Amino acid sequence: MTLNPLLSLDVVELRDRLASGAVRAVEYAKACLDRIAALEPEIQAWAYLDGDHVIAQARALDARRQSGMPVGPLHGLPVGLKDVIDTAHMPTENGTPLDAGRVPTEDAVIVAKLKAAGAIIMGKTVSTEMAFMQPSKTRNPHNTSHTPGGSSSGSAAAVAAAMVPLAVGTQTGGSVIRPASFCGVVGFKPTFGAIPRTGVLAQSPSLDTIGVFARSIEGAALIAEILFGYDARDVATTPQPTPRLLATAMTAPLVTPTLAFVRQPQFDTIADDDTIMAFRELTAVLGEQCFEAPLPKAFDDAADLRGQIHLAEMAKCYYAYEKRGRDQLSPQIQEAMDKGNKVLARDYLAALDWRDLYNVALDEVFQRCDAIITPAAPGAAPGRLDTTGNPVFNGLWTLCGTPAITLPLLWAENGLPMGVQLVGRPGDDARLLRTAHWLVNHVTNSETEGAPS
Repeated sequence: MTLNPLLSLDVVELRDRLASGAVRAVEYAKACLDRIAALEPEIQAWAYLDGDHVIAQARALDARRQSGMPVGPLHGLPVGLKDVIDTAHMPTENGTPLDAGRVPTEDAVIVAKLKAAGAIIMGKTVSTEMAFMQPSKTRNPHNTSHTPGGSSSGSAAAVAAAMVPLAVGTQTGGSVIRPASFCGVVGFKPTFGAIPRTGVLAQSPSLDTIGVFARSIEGAALIAEILFGYDARDVATTPQPTPRLLATAMTAPLVTPTLAFVRQPQFDTIADDDTIMAFRELTAVLGEQCFEAPLPKAFDDAADLRGQIHLAEMAKCYYAYEKRGRDQLSPQIQEAMDKGNKVLARDYLAALDWRDLYNVALDEVFQRCDAIITPAAPGAAPGRLDTTGNPVFNGLWTLCGTPAITLPLLWAENGLPMGVQLVGRPGDDARLLRTAHWLVNHVTNSETEGAPS
């Protein structure tokens, strides 16, 4: 299918054209709907889509602009929302038959923020069952016999297939970074607590993080900046000024960034040959701007510790679902609930303590670099549909609450994308985005210089 030129526009340029009226919101929304109509039977990224409602929103936004009223920073930009994020008068079914037909009466905080910024709520993207590990119906746009990842499968696939320029997901283990890597888009998981979660399905409150998808760093920064903020109902958030994510991301660093290559626990046994070779070449391109930073032995236990927190809290958060209909939950969730119920309070509290200890150790690394560089996944998307892939290279950063972003810079031998994951110090989200922007330009320029004339 030939791509409508509007759908290939950089999101910042698109934002400016929509704001000026050079592109009408209705015109762009129709282009997105046409793209969805053509590809959705194959990709299956949407849990709910009402084209008439999309056009109604676009017309109202066009009328507002034409009347001379001020427009928001996301004016006319369609956004896909993972189907665990409450939307008033629009189904939010959390990927489970136990919530079939559920229609919230109130928007999640982030949905209200998007509407206030002038975004078009395009619809609900597919989530795995209750944002856990059971694969969804969504397919990878690069090869539909391969998984798109999870649990934010629909959000990543919708952006990768150019159905929408922006989408929102959640991460408790690796559910933003991994599908972004598999689908070849930018996935940004901010610092824990940067974006309020009120109105979003709670799975593990100590880990749950809102993240975003875009086809560029600028797009991720644009939408994330709107979502950042304090909400008194979410104890993970704190009152503080919103960082200037987009402006900082687009600013060249005063000093050339330095990156620390971290071989995460299990790297040598789980990373596939494509990943090992690609990172060997990437670190060689970076040269003196990259050094290897080994992690202390204590990090070998991080996956198990994160798992104890995750499953213990999941058993508590999903208890009401279990009581309503355990037999309607997948074997994966039933098994996870059973494991969570067996975690001792002593072990759960000790696991929470380890997060602070890990961050102390990581701070020593961050004192010597601008960001950590590491794979986003062990390899490209597995050629199976009965798995969402392995989140082993994402969970540590979720546990520690560090911001992370994956960049579609690498390709496997089979032609599928592989993400480069950058990790920053907690609270340094803007700096991380700026470093990511530098890295993309640096790698692109290196490839251009190395190309035959």
